[in-house]
Amino acid sequence: MGSETPLKLPVIDVTNLSVEVNGPKWEAVKSQVYEAVVEYGCFEAIYDKVPADLLKAMFAAIKELFDLPLQTKQLNVSEKPYHGYFGQHPMVPLFERMTIEDANVYEKVDSMTNTWWPKGNPSFSKTIQAYSEQLSELDQIIRRMILESMGVEKYLEEHMNTSNYVLRVVKYECPQNNDTEVGLSEHTDRNIMTILYQNEVEGLEVMTKDGKWISYKPSPNSFVVMIGDSLHAWSNGRVYPPFHRVMMSGNKARYSVGLFYTPKGGNLVKAPEELVDEEHPLLFKPFDFVEFFNYLYSEKCQGDQSPLHTFCGV
Repeated sequence: MGSETPLKLPVIDVTNLSVEVNGPKWEAVKSQVYEAVVEYGCFEAIYDKVPADLLKAMFAAIKELFDLPLQTKQLNVSEKPYHGYFGQHPMVPLFERMTIEDANVYEKVDSMTNTWWPKGNPSFSKTIQAYSEQLSELDQIIRRMILESMGVEKYLEEHMNTSNYVLRVVKYECPQNNDTEVGLSEHTDRNIMTILYQNEVEGLEVMTKDGKWISYKPSPNSFVVMIGDSLHAWSNGRVYPPFHRVMMSGNKARYSVGLFYTPKGGNLVKAPEELVDEEHPLLFKPFDFVEFFNYLYSEKCQGDQSPLHTFCGV
C-alpha cells in the first residue's frame, strides 16, 4: 500500500488585492479564506506586497536583537503578562521571545528600541515599523473578508478602533543532539488573529480538528494567518482557533516574527447580536481581553485545557 499524502495547510493567493476594492477576485478569495478559517483556523497566504529587501532586513534586525547580551534583552519589560522578554526557561529551553507593542507606530517602536540601544538604532526602528505597517494591510484584508462572510462587516471599523498590533520576535535554538525537541508546546493564540513569517527552518505544526498534525514548509513570499481565541469568541464559534506547536530538529536556529492583532484593555470582546440565534446560541459571555490574559497566567489556570470556556463560557 502507498503512503498517505501528507496533510498541508490551505494555500491562498491574496496578491493584487486591496481592502478598498471589491470585485470577482475578491469574492473568490474571500470564499477560500472563510472556508479555511472555519475548517482549519489558519492558512498559508501568498502575499507579495512586502518587499523582499524589507523581509531580509527584518531577519537581520531580529538576529541583531537576539545577539544582544542577556541583561540588555531583559530590559524588554511590561506590566502585562507575556509581553516582555521571555527566555532561559527550563520548560522551553530552546525558546526566546521579545515583544514590541504598537509596532506599526514609529514613536512607540523607537522608544522600545532606545531601551536596547541608548544611543539609538534608527535602522532597527524603521525596519520594525515598516514591516508591521505593510503586514497590517494584509490583516485588514483578511479580517474584512471574514466579517463580510459572516454578514457583519459593519463592525470592521469598531474592530480597528478597539485593538492594536503587537509584534513578537522569536528565536528557537537548534537542539544539542540529533533528536527532535519541543521548541514551544501546543497552544492556541489568545488574540484575534496572528500573521506569522519565519526563516527557512521548519518546525511549525498545526493540529486539525480531528487531532492530526500538519507540518508547515515555509516559503519566501508566504505568511501563516492564524485565528485566535478572541475571534473565535467574537464570531460565536464560527471560526476556529487551532492548536499549534513548534518542534525543532537539525542544526540551524529558527527565527520567526508574529504580528498579533490584539483587543485593547477596557473593550469587551462580545459576539454581535447578528451572530446569535436559535441555531447558534451564545457560547461566550462578553469579556475584557486583559482580564482573560491575566487569568491565563494565574494559578487558577494551571492545567486548564479550555481556559476560554472556563473564563467566559456560557
